[in-house]
Amino acid sequence: MNKEQKRKLGVLAVLGLALLVGGTFAFTAFNQRVTNDRLRDNEFEVGGRVHDYYNRDTENKDVFVENYGEEEIMVRIRLSEFMDIRKRGATDFEPLVGEAVRDEVDTWTTWKPNADNINQRQTGTDSAFFNDYSNLTFGWDRGEEFAPWYLPTFNHVENDPRAAAAGHARDYFTSDATDGVTNGATHPRDGTDAYWTEDSPPYDNSAGDWFGSQVTHEVAQHLQQERPPMTMEQWENDLDIEEKIGDFWVIDHQTGWAYWASKLQAGETTSYLLDAAQMTEMAHDIRGSYYYGIHVSSHLISPENSDDFLRNDDEGEHHEHLADFLEGVRNNAMDDEYTNGGSLPAENPEYDVNSAPSDFNFGLMNPGRLFTIDNQRFRYLEDMGDGNHLIIRDSMIRHSTTTWNAQPTELQNWYSALIQAEPALEPMVQPVTIPNPAPNVAYASITWTGTGTRWLPANLASFPAVAGDLTTVDEGDGVKQAFALSLADVTKLSQLGGAFSNHAERAAGGQGIANGWWLRTPGASGRAWLVSSIAYGFVGQLLGNRDITGPNAETGVRPALILHQAGA
Repeated sequence: MNKEQKRKLGVLAVLGLALLVGGTFAFTAFNQRVTNDRLRDNEFEVGGRVHDYYNRDTENKDVFVENYGEEEIMVRIRLSEFMDIRKRGATDFEPLVGEAVRDEVDTWTTWKPNADNINQRQTGTDSAFFNDYSNLTFGWDRGEEFAPWYLPTFNHVENDPRAAAAGHARDYFTSDATDGVTNGATHPRDGTDAYWTEDSPPYDNSAGDWFGSQVTHEVAQHLQQERPPMTMEQWENDLDIEEKIGDFWVIDHQTGWAYWASKLQAGETTSYLLDAAQMTEMAHDIRGSYYYGIHVSSHLISPENSDDFLRNDDEGEHHEHLADFLEGVRNNAMDDEYTNGGSLPAENPEYDVNSAPSDFNFGLMNPGRLFTIDNQRFRYLEDMGDGNHLIIRDSMIRHSTTTWNAQPTELQNWYSALIQAEPALEPMVQPVTIPNPAPNVAYASITWTGTGTRWLPANLASFPAVAGDLTTVDEGDGVKQAFALSLADVTKLSQLGGAFSNHAERAAGGQGIANGWWLRTPGASGRAWLVSSIAYGFVGQLLGNRDITGPNAETGVRPALILHQAGA
């Protein structure tokens, strides 16, 4: 036994209280002490699970949230800390902070960062006592590496309070030990950094080793962190308005709640809030023993209930911009400030309020913004200039017979029904010319660039006809119609701050993991391009090798329109 091993044996340390999970989201799941305020019955499975991977030896600690259900949720997490010290020769442990008690997590100290630095605990609060003893690492960044991998939870029981705690992490509800040695894992493997990789074999739970479904799961990939976690103050002051909603964490330093800055869609998993928890040299130099713990609590909720996040909090007043932030998350984008738009509305309805076309000011919308017309959800894609605005149906149209070849008929039928239901929309629809047949490019001819797999075609310019197939207004020979986007359209819209800022943003919304959709661009003979579904494990990737005559249960038609609004 070497000196380092002896030192570790003299230390009681635990960093793995994973408290949380589950919930549905027609009810609120708060700290997984479930309050079942059911508002409606859900057609789809709903649920979320907090993952907490921890290893005492390496001090790796990964905290993130998985949406294993089929409906979108909103997510927040809060950390609290506890430490007590028994000096050499003493009998009892003394808490670092006040009257905190090791066995009573409600007495632990809420982690609160400085307003301008999440890596430093807030000065002037009890949280600051921990600065000398523990360093927390937030977010996940490995240089040029893309997002890490994880094993999805087997536990799909929506009101079960257990977290997916791996390694030395200890699920709060299955283990009440606070000795720094006892484990309480509810999820496979050892909790070390990057344990799961793209090449990890499927994990077979058919023997029921872990609570939940006795099935085999493939590994899956986290959402890419668009930017490191930041405080609400930084969110307000440092980001342009089109950057404020996306795949990253925002921490209200006044209450300690960390919010995921977008709705977490079915099949998606957040990036890491916490990536490591390392003890300092000052902690190692304690003459005696110490115990240190992190408690992870959560609040997962359906978007229509998100005002619950604004209820009074024992830790203090919510940040003054939290309400604006939550509205932006619900709408999937922040609206611009009102500018002179003549008779246009000064603000837009919320995303889920069914509204007439005249209720909107499209000039205030940013890419990705959601809105509802004719009880159908739409996504704003782009301001095309001259009062023209590109929009798309947020969910795709899927029938058992929906093939790529059937797409023109589906588009025409949908457009006719929409105009019949909303005749005021027809004067706003701009004419376009859609090539028939559209120019094609074989999937095997494309090379790729950008962050992640099959994100952007690197050599599209080598195929001028395909690269030039961008949808624009055609006042001459164009026809008022709904249309499918081209490969060139999707490429143009796929950029940070754009309508498709990452793979997940490309996926169609509202239909669980069946969210793939056809493009109008053909591939090689008998094949066509599409945006792939989560169901295939390739969420948001561009694929060009699907059969044009075969119906695809996970892929459908996603109609787009160009609308004109004077003064917008």
